Amino acid sequence: MEHLHQSFTVQYNYNVFFTSSLFLPENELLNSFLVNLNPAVAVKKILFVIDEGVANAHKELNNQIKTYFAKYSQTQLVQDILIIPGGEQVKNDTSYFDQVLEAINIHGIDRHSFVAAIGGGAVLDMVGYAATVAHRGIKHIRIPSTVLSQNDSGVGVKNGINYFNKKNFLGTFSPPVAVFNDEIFLSTLSDRDWRSGIAEAIKVALIKDREFFEWLEANATALAQRDITAMNYQIWKCAKLHMEHIRSADPFESGSARPLDFGHWSAHKLEYLTNFEVRHGEAVAMGIALDAVYSNLSGRISAEDAQRVISLIQQLGFELTHPLLQVIEGNSPILHGLEEFREHLGGELTITLLTGLGSGEEVHEIDADILKQAAEILNNQTAIIQH
Repeated sequence: MEHLHQSFTVQYNYNVFFTSSLFLPENELLNSFLVNLNPAVAVKKILFVIDEGVANAHKELNNQIKTYFAKYSQTQLVQDILIIPGGEQVKNDTSYFDQVLEAINIHGIDRHSFVAAIGGGAVLDMVGYAATVAHRGIKHIRIPSTVLSQNDSGVGVKNGINYFNKKNFLGTFSPPVAVFNDEIFLSTLSDRDWRSGIAEAIKVALIKDREFFEWLEANATALAQRDITAMNYQIWKCAKLHMEHIRSADPFESGSARPLDFGHWSAHKLEYLTNFEVRHGEAVAMGIALDAVYSNLSGRISAEDAQRVISLIQQLGFELTHPLLQVIEGNSPILHGLEEFREHLGGELTITLLTGLGSGEEVHEIDADILKQAAEILNNQTAIIQH
């Protein structure tokens, strides 16, 4: 029998909007987007899911959303706004995922309607996953509330939850129909959460844009002191670099190359080992420091360049390392992290290391002895600072 073959391409389009006070009645941005997306559909509903931390910090948000959609009633607001906890627990406990699916079911959210998530990266990941598996895909809108999600995870195409104690074991590649970055949400972040997201800016600058790395060096003090103008530029630039990568590379990660995971292989393991007491951005900063020193020790970058990376991380107020990142013997937890990362990539380990400030290369093996040395150097540097 002759075999049949079919091949097709699906085009994805989405916008990232930058605004302030998205739900002020005079800000027509959200309404005009909703109305203009498939205007032929008679009834479109929108269900909001809000991160509890955001709801607590912005007590008036619920009423603002209701007032906004009372004015712009072309899109029907589901009055029952769902509030769920933020942080990694929302991806670890499937009951929250079930809650979102239940709300989609009860309120009749169909494929012409919207699920909008307001919150940090974990909430966006989980709600995005629920939206993309319900009815084989409901349009989801991301409204990131943290620096980390506004410049990195929120503008990407990945959704997921943790399962079997593994990060993002269940998930989909499906872009949101739009992302709305509202600077108002940044004003209530703790200093720790404000800083945390900047780690992803260091990462993307180091592998893609030397000029941006130099800008981060020049503006580290302003960023650490919560200068909103500097932060807005950092978020815009970071989002731009991430979106360019999605367009030009391998958006659904069919290969093993993950340049945007620079510094992440150890970070993901560290988050789990500390039961997420170390924030994602904090773990990434430590992972970047480790991989930068490893890049130097393995002959890829100069000691001066590695030191510039370390200095920037310190200037922004990050810790350089953690006891659980030390390689003591062959069964150190962090070495297991390497194996898990290999499995997550599909069998072949592919890690990006630096060849310069703004450029990297893929490697398929990590030398445990060099890794041990790199971890010790960072440990010693931390000890010197503490004394």
